[in-house]
Amino acid sequence: MARRKQSLFEDLIDITSKLPWWAGVAFAIAAYFWLHGMATSEVTALAQPGKMGAFVGQNLFKSLAGVGQYLLPFIFLLGAAMSAYGRYTRRALHAQVAASPHRGALNEMSWKQFEALVGEAFRRKGYSVTETGGSAADGGIDLALKKDGEISLVQCKQWRALKVGVTTVRELYGVMAANGASGGFVVTSGTFTDEARAFAVGRNIELLDGKALHALIRGVRVPDKVAPASLLYVTTGVPFCPVCQNRMVKRTATRGANAGKEFWGCSRYPDCTGKRPA
Repeated sequence: MARRKQSLFEDLIDITSKLPWWAGVAFAIAAYFWLHGMATSEVTALAQPGKMGAFVGQNLFKSLAGVGQYLLPFIFLLGAAMSAYGRYTRRALHAQVAASPHRGALNEMSWKQFEALVGEAFRRKGYSVTETGGSAADGGIDLALKKDGEISLVQCKQWRALKVGVTTVRELYGVMAANGASGGFVVTSGTFTDEARAFAVGRNIELLDGKALHALIRGVRVPDKVAPASLLYVTTGVPFCPVCQNRMVKRTATRGANAGKEFWGCSRYPDCTGKRPA
């Protein structure tokens, strides 16, 4: 559904609400002193023939500045208040999920809360996060991340999907290419199909399912470039195959130099021969 057209005031509030709250306060102070100076300045043009245009223009600008010296700071302060409230709610959501031993809390929130929670999780990993809305028909990008000069895109709209399919991952990959993003994340409280995991391999797309997201929020310490499968390994003790991203099973080697030793083998063997050390 198309978004209704916003007024200039609504746009300013929306933009300010996405900035740190102190930035909105700083803009409000600067706007007041700038416009107050305009509103109290002397009119230099005289009401004489040939100068009436300048005289009227200066008086009109002075009148607008007189109103704007209160209106514009109010708009910036309102945006700052919304920013502060948003920060509070994101932290409260993060604390609530982090304190829960089960990931069911992820399904007990609205899509907007889920998006805010995901953004807060990435902020705590050192990313600069921009909320993009995700309402346009452009692959549903909800967040844009920046870290070390690199841009990554996040899609987290299907937060209650039992299984996210390959179409969603393909859409994200197309938007990444169109925007020159170096990486991407698809986040869900559910799981991903085998086709989705297979498509993400080698394309710098990380798939965070409910277990991986819950582990991330609860503070599992992992390297920056870790794969979602590694997060799940820490949480459940069962890794995913490095080749096809399916679950692995523990097996015992029957021949060769490692005969008698245990290892993780892909559950799809012999169709997939992926292995990990036990």
